[in-house]
Amino acid sequence: MRVDRVRLSNFKCYGDADLSLDRGVTVVHGVNGSGKSSLLEACFFALYGSAAIPGTREDVIRTGEEECEVELWFRHDGADYHLERSLKDYGDRVSHDCLLEGGDASWEGPSAVDSAITNLLRMDADAFVNCAYVRQGEVNKLIHASPSTRQDIIDDLLQLGKLEEYRERASEARLGVNDVLDNARGRMEGLDEQVAEKESKGLHDQLNELQSELNDTRGEIERLEGNVAEAESTREEAQAVLDDHEEKQAELESVEDDVSELQDDIAETERDREALKSRIADRRTELDDLRAERDELLGAVDLPDADEIPADAEVATDDTAARVDHRLDELDAEAETLQERINELSVDIGSKSDEADRLADRADELEAEAEGKRGDADELESTADVAAADLDDLREKLEGFDDDIAAHRERFDDAPVAFGEAESHLADLREEREDLREEASELRTAVETLRNRIEEAETLLDEGKCPECGQPVDGSPHVDSLDDDRAELESKADALDDVEEEIDELDGRIEAAEALREAEREVASLEENRDNLEQLREQKAANVEEKRERAADLRAEADELEAEAEEKRDAAESAREAADELRRELGEANGERADVKERIETLERLSELYDEVESTEAEVERLRDERASKAELNEERRERLAEKRERKRELEDQVDEERVEKARSEKQRAEEYLEQATEALAELESEEADLRDRIGGVRNEIEELESLRAKRDAVSERVDALASLYDEAQDLQQMYSDLRAELRRRNVETLERMLNETFDLVYQNDSYSHIELSGDYELTVYQKDGETLDPEQLSGGERALFNLSLRCAIYRLLSEGVEGAAPMPPLILDEPTVFLDSGHVSQLLTLVETMRVDYGVEQIILVSHDEELVGAADSLVHVEKDPTTNRSSVSRGERPIPGLD
Repeated sequence: MRVDRVRLSNFKCYGDADLSLDRGVTVVHGVNGSGKSSLLEACFFALYGSAAIPGTREDVIRTGEEECEVELWFRHDGADYHLERSLKDYGDRVSHDCLLEGGDASWEGPSAVDSAITNLLRMDADAFVNCAYVRQGEVNKLIHASPSTRQDIIDDLLQLGKLEEYRERASEARLGVNDVLDNARGRMEGLDEQVAEKESKGLHDQLNELQSELNDTRGEIERLEGNVAEAESTREEAQAVLDDHEEKQAELESVEDDVSELQDDIAETERDREALKSRIADRRTELDDLRAERDELLGAVDLPDADEIPADAEVATDDTAARVDHRLDELDAEAETLQERINELSVDIGSKSDEADRLADRADELEAEAEGKRGDADELESTADVAAADLDDLREKLEGFDDDIAAHRERFDDAPVAFGEAESHLADLREEREDLREEASELRTAVETLRNRIEEAETLLDEGKCPECGQPVDGSPHVDSLDDDRAELESKADALDDVEEEIDELDGRIEAAEALREAEREVASLEENRDNLEQLREQKAANVEEKRERAADLRAEADELEAEAEEKRDAAESAREAADELRRELGEANGERADVKERIETLERLSELYDEVESTEAEVERLRDERASKAELNEERRERLAEKRERKRELEDQVDEERVEKARSEKQRAEEYLEQATEALAELESEEADLRDRIGGVRNEIEELESLRAKRDAVSERVDALASLYDEAQDLQQMYSDLRAELRRRNVETLERMLNETFDLVYQNDSYSHIELSGDYELTVYQKDGETLDPEQLSGGERALFNLSLRCAIYRLLSEGVEGAAPMPPLILDEPTVFLDSGHVSQLLTLVETMRVDYGVEQIILVSHDEELVGAADSLVHVEKDPTTNRSSVSRGERPIPGLD
């Protein structure tokens, strides 16, 4: 990674600054307090945001301004990136915006950009300062750290923490498998108990016993069924005798009936003959009466003379009958004419009546339709009334929601915020707590830094050296800064206590704010439910109104239909009046036709009398013939009666009452046995069914036993599989642990080698043999005589070089040994010459040059006012502060001439 350009606006002591950076070694120099470190902090802030700010967000914004902005242009892994971060102070809060673009992608927002930077550089802010950025006052950070802290720092840099995470996951998986395995074993024990319980019942023995009982019962049933068949055969044979007897008896009764019937028929026929004799006498009397009536009617009718009859007319043999027929034809013609008139009137009457009926029917239909619409209207009104009652229930439910909502809102009466602001209030409190935590962290770092600085400064003062540059001084004014550091340390420690107290107080307020937020969410849920219920009530109310309006419309339609029905009834009445007039005319025509009809009937009666006389004469002759025929029929019946009487005597001889009585007795005995056997069979069949059910139950239990055995075998296999999986998870857990230990061992060996190479390069002294880095990251310095030293026992300059060597070795290890060669950020050293004398500064230059040339570090940035470092730089950045505006500015400068200030 290479930083190409940085632009600042209102960042700390800078107003506007724009700086381009080159490859190689860049030295940022200027007097103390000019803003050199702030320039590096701006780059760090651009990359990691709030995590890179040593103070609060407000401290970053230049005094008197409301917002600040930092832009950073850099190249990483062959791609160019542009990063913008800005802060804006609104008084009660500070907003944070950022945007990263490059590599054919873009990220917006603090979280997204922070995550993207961490992924690009493969390190977070802590790893960055532990590896590539040695901040002012932290040069001895690693050597002062405990071995466990040093181990955590370096493990995180080398990403060995991932293996521990994987090991923990494998451990969790192993524990999960163990839980499942325990459950499976418990289930298998339960199945074993169930199988043992089933096996203890002796199910197969029970089945054999039940099967034997079933076979015995089946044999008894078959024996009874054979006896039943035999009894049924006996009953059938007896029944055959009885049936034959009944047939003979029936035939005898039939013959007796035939004899009686023939006797009755003969007697009846004789009576008929007597009746016919009487009818013949009656017919003769009737014939005399008909002739007398005919003669009487002939005197009462007006008949045409014989010469008035047309010559072509058909004339009967009797001239009088012909005249009667002729007159009938004339009257029939007249009657036909009248009938046609009557028919026409009838058609007209029917048409008018149909019209009246049709109109009346239509009126009835309209009235029925109106009544139906009124019924529908009543039903709609009834439905609307029921729905209106439901509306009251919904209204009560709504009031219940309102009461619940009001109860939750009452919680805000004494709350520090109004309803609706709890979420933002909670967010503000959490943000405030986060800011306080960041402030506390920054204060802790500042306290630790000040303590280290005071300790180093006191050591330097004891050695007579300047606490700022480490050079020998006598009465230097910089010595007074130690008291300032002590005062600042006390101030920072007090501020840290105050911030921690504020954090504790904020925890309680946040808990209360969370309760208020839950109340707001509950109110939101209740209001949503209430809105849904209100919407339902409105829909129902609209439905009620719609039903009532529809009922009114139906009643209006019913009124219209009734009015139309009344019109139809008036029209029907008019049609009926017209029909009545036609009926009057019809009555007159019918009167005329009745008169003609009466005359026709007289003539017809006269004509009938002629026919009846003739017919009666013929009937008298027929009755005489019939009486003679019945005499012949009786003769035939008497012959058949003799035959039937003979057959009756034969049948009476064939009926054997003793045989019949015996058959009845055998049938009764067979039926009694069948009744008893049927009951016994029913009991046996019931026993058989019960045995079959019990056998089925035992078989089901046997199937359940086999199923339980199969389940037990399956669970046993699962237990074996889970046990194997448990062993595999345990092996995997151990593998990750062993792999982490092995990788740590390799990294420790590599880091120890690189540390010794770097330390030998920069510290050319015959006093020390080598440095040892143990597996627990404990550092030991070996002297040439074999004696060991703790790094804390080195002098101030030696410790500084030792730590710089360690930092550079870690940088090399990360660059060369993590997932292959990796693009690393610039190596940044802020005031690395503190505690270094001139000889040690030369060694530092050797270290920097070796990192650039031999180890290929593309960009190294140093902050220092040391002339030797300034003279060795590839490019210079000069920082100065305007004493009147207190603003810092940067400029690119030429390499200064040694010896000139």
